[in-house]
Amino acid sequence: MSAVLTPPLLPDLLLGGEPRLRMRSSMLLIMWVVYFLFALFQHAEVLLGLMDAAESNALTAFNLCGATLFFVLVRSGWSERVKADPSLTVPGSVFALVSVSWSYAITGPARGAVMGIMILVILFGMFGLRPQVAWRLAGFGFICLSSVMAWRAFYSNGRYDPRVELIHFVFAIIVMGATATLAVRLGKLRARLSQQKAELQEALALNRELATRDALTGLLNRRAMVELLGREQPRLERGQGPLCVALLDIDLFKRINDNHGHSVGDEVLKRFSRLLGEQLRPADALARWGGEEFLLLMPGTPLVGAGQLLARLQAVVRAGGFESLAPGLAVSYSAGLVECGDGESQDSAIDRADRALYRAKQGGRDRVEIG
Repeated sequence: MSAVLTPPLLPDLLLGGEPRLRMRSSMLLIMWVVYFLFALFQHAEVLLGLMDAAESNALTAFNLCGATLFFVLVRSGWSERVKADPSLTVPGSVFALVSVSWSYAITGPARGAVMGIMILVILFGMFGLRPQVAWRLAGFGFICLSSVMAWRAFYSNGRYDPRVELIHFVFAIIVMGATATLAVRLGKLRARLSQQKAELQEALALNRELATRDALTGLLNRRAMVELLGREQPRLERGQGPLCVALLDIDLFKRINDNHGHSVGDEVLKRFSRLLGEQLRPADALARWGGEEFLLLMPGTPLVGAGQLLARLQAVVRAGGFESLAPGLAVSYSAGLVECGDGESQDSAIDRADRALYRAKQGGRDRVEIG
């Protein structure tokens, strides 16, 4: 039966399906709509005789072509090459500030409203800009606007009253300074929130680590091993390869604690865990099962290979240098080893390994019994 191909939705075609690309494309589409509305506003001024039609058409073409170019660069994925600013926030803001300054130069009596649009430009990009960049953009916008004010005040044949331009200039200083300060403060807040988010993620990762690791030995804890066994269960049910489980118990560990103290006992547990961990494959998993008991999971290992591994681990433990912890201290372990049957539950396999371990300890310790 042939698969039915579902055509992509219009928003996906227009904005893209990937979340970050979709967000960037959406912002630039909003910018395009703003420029279009601005063009309608200019056209109304032309109809009212407040603006020259040729000048208005030139600015409209500049705005819409530029906005379309930015949208295409982002939507096509080309802007991803600009690693520091894939949203093209800085060049888009510079473009907008030039556009606003141009608009101020040709708008006429309604030009005071243009300064509000410049504020909007800075506010539009403040959440994605570093504080230093926000200040520089505000400074660039102020220089552009004040230059146009000075030019029009002295070379407009009386159309732009110098007194009005002076008022606009002072207003621009106040508003642009306040807006830039707000942008910087918000930028610092965003940086602080990003740092707190990173610290929270680090703390959560540490909590997850603590939730799955034994605090003393650094091995997986019982809960984590149970979850790991649960993930292996479907493979067992499908009969996909061998899986061996061994339950290990340090021989006479209570005597070690009684004769040498619990601090030495803790060091024995840590060294024992390290010695075994150094010999295991990446696919194997070792957990502290409880007290001096350890559970070893060996996926993809048949019974014979698992037995050979346990014998090698016994030799490593015997030569582990435990006498450096206490004079005459020797450590060994007993183990119960089973190969899980197809479809066998983890509880059943562990129960068989536990019974085999009991036989190993009853048989003289420092040995491996197969269940």
